[in-house]
Amino acid sequence: MDELSSKSSFTYDDLLQCAHGELFGPGNARLPLPPMLMFDRIVSISDDGGEHGNGQIVAELDITDDLWFYQCHFEGDPVMPGCLGLDALWQMLGFFLGWLKRPGPGRALSVGEVKFSGEVKPGGKILRYHIDVRKVIKRAFTLAIADGYAELDGERVYEATNLRVGLFPEGEKAGA
Repeated sequence: MDELSSKSSFTYDDLLQCAHGELFGPGNARLPLPPMLMFDRIVSISDDGGEHGNGQIVAELDITDDLWFYQCHFEGDPVMPGCLGLDALWQMLGFFLGWLKRPGPGRALSVGEVKFSGEVKPGGKILRYHIDVRKVIKRAFTLAIADGYAELDGERVYEATNLRVGLFPEGEKAGA
């Protein structure tokens, strides 16, 4: 087992390496750079955990009153856009596929159902994201299907079912 696949957690510096294309190699899965990188660390990742036994990822974002989106969404009523929480779940699932050493850059493809049951506002401490992998399909491209949710200080705020992320090696196209 190599060093990368034996790692079960990743620091912010590791995530930045991924964003720069240095963690999984050129042309493979990458995370977005800040400020679009929506978590500060991956606290656990496994390929055999979770409800379905096919993998689980847990990541965290430190909530501070000066996060960039509070300045623009909404003036006088700061709240994290729910779409950023959803994007974090897609980001994590794409990272998972890179961690599995699957080739190609990643793309979010779809989501089944999304439910917002709370808000992420200043004053919170930790937003913890959870991904439970349903299945990984390995063909000409790689597709992962998972469910996910986020909790702010232990209270569930977002849920998403049937998140789909694909990795598309050179020559393959998303939606083709």
